[in-house]
Amino acid sequence: MLAILDGAIMPADEVRIPATDEGLLRGDGVFEVVRLYEGRPFALDDHLERMERSAANLRLPLDLDAVRADVGALLDAGRPGDAVLRVLVTRGGRRIGFIEPMPVLPDTLALATVTYSPTRVLDGVKSLSYGANMLATRLAVERGAEEALLVTPHGRVLEAPTSSFFCSLDGRTLITPPAPP
Repeated sequence: MLAILDGAIMPADEVRIPATDEGLLRGDGVFEVVRLYEGRPFALDDHLERMERSAANLRLPLDLDAVRADVGALLDAGRPGDAVLRVLVTRGGRRIGFIEPMPVLPDTLALATVTYSPTRVLDGVKSLSYGANMLATRLAVERGAEEALLVTPHGRVLEAPTSSFFCSLDGRTLITPPAPP
């Protein structure tokens, strides 16, 4: 797997960040995951705009031009086909990117609902703080499912921890949970 750290291309297993980086210590940072089709990122500008909004909401300094340059350099060096691009920026000032293989998923997944009450102060922030999401997945697996479906205490569907959730109520129209306010 290929990676980039602060502009330097390297094998992913050679990426090193200090143990004191607040992204590692406290999950203080932002990330985006972008689907690559034949090496071309899908909706990259939209993903980077969301990353910029998330960083602004966390009061996290973000050099979007540097992130965009990192993505370009990584894609040029990696020449990926269908893959996944993961981009992170940490409170410690690190810019990290990975090209990952596409996950192999079954045609269907069993879901288990997990009640989740997210912190309002993080609405609209896609942060590195993913402990609750990972626990929700483990709880779903303990119940015999492959993925959690996060719902509010009032039953409103939010999202899945590591997947996009779409459904059809009429057999024709796909819907997804609304973005947080």
